[in-house]
Amino acid sequence: MPQWLQAGGWGLLAGSALVLGAAIGFLVRVPQKLVASVMAFGAGVLLSAVAFELIGEADEQGGLLPTAVGAAVGACLYTGCNLLLARRGARHRKRSGDQQPSEQEQSGSGTAIALGALLDGVPESIVIGASLLGGGAVGVATVAAVFISNVPEGLSSAAGMRKAGRGKRYVFGLWTGIALVSALAAIAGYTVLGDAPAEVLAGITALAAGAILAMVTDTMIPEAFEDAHLLIGLIAVAGFLSAFALSAHAG
Repeated sequence: MPQWLQAGGWGLLAGSALVLGAAIGFLVRVPQKLVASVMAFGAGVLLSAVAFELIGEADEQGGLLPTAVGAAVGACLYTGCNLLLARRGARHRKRSGDQQPSEQEQSGSGTAIALGALLDGVPESIVIGASLLGGGAVGVATVAAVFISNVPEGLSSAAGMRKAGRGKRYVFGLWTGIALVSALAAIAGYTVLGDAPAEVLAGITALAAGAILAMVTDTMIPEAFEDAHLLIGLIAVAGFLSAFALSAHAG
């Protein structure tokens, strides 16, 4: 199988977790504290992936300067786009409560939420595709981290969409579309970056890491601690250590 197609397959697999999470969040009445717990675990997983898979890999490839610049640019780009979308109703797109506005309350918020979901998912998928460069195997820990974290993201967001009055067609159409875009982004990560120098590849990897870190702190952690109970911190650490174990011992 061509490696660009493998990249797309892995990206689609990771993105499909959003659909799985959305199905649970939309169809099942999940207790708020359980949602917070699952989101805390997912946040811990992604924090570990950023630290050990992405930033560490970028530093090995290109050194400190491209890594630092890439991460800063990624965080700035994500934050800037997020601010624009927040003004149009996407601020609470990953919240499972009643924070999300309905289309009647804020016209255009459905489109803004869809674009926000796209903004959240693309950097992760690009990294999955880039991990196949050089003929190597896909980064198992990276794919696992994205998959595990996507389940609570889809779950929490879909629960909030249901409470905002959005229907099945919108919810499942959105997350299925994001899963397909994840596959395309992974293919782009493999094909577009195939001939890039090590420093450029390091910068792009770090850029994605910066965007993911900004996303975790801006959208996942607030949901995780919305209805915080005393075990939330321990659950986040469990997610962090689970992803670290995959990173350190995969393959």
